[in-house]
Amino acid sequence: MTHAECYLSTGASKPGDITMGEVVEVLVSGGKATAGPPLGPALGPLGINVKAVVDEINSKTSGFNGMQVPVIVTVDDKKNFTVTVGIPPTTALIMKEVGLAKGSGEPNLQKVGNLPLEAAVRIARMKADDMISYDLKNRVKEVIGTCVSVGVTVEGMDPKEIFPKINAGEYDSILAE
Repeated sequence: MTHAECYLSTGASKPGDITMGEVVEVLVSGGKATAGPPLGPALGPLGINVKAVVDEINSKTSGFNGMQVPVIVTVDDKKNFTVTVGIPPTTALIMKEVGLAKGSGEPNLQKVGNLPLEAAVRIARMKADDMISYDLKNRVKEVIGTCVSVGVTVEGMDPKEIFPKINAGEYDSILAE
């Protein structure tokens, strides 16, 4: 769990307030969380079984193997905990679909993979709650826009070339909600 970020919140808005629980927010490598820093030191003082928390995080994030996954651990005043797993960033999902370890160093000049439109639709559905767009067609366009910065083509085309085709309705059968 290198380069992970951790945030601890007590639920109290100002000193002296009664706390209702603790919240630990952390980025972990999917399926590979450990009791080491930053997770262990943040959870240890809360008086809960850190191993049980780590095991649950690894169980819930195993499908995101190798990706950084946002996780929230909430501990109530009775020392019960809940683990909430977020969805990895769009870039990470694109790279997993294409099978890349990293994006292109020169995304405008060098393309390093191709994303099928169906995969862009799957990613858009996964990320629906985190996206600005309200309909599937525009969420897919957001995913395709991310492909530009990674150096990934969509359906064998530069992502900028597929936008007019989507707007013209050429892919409406795939983009139906």
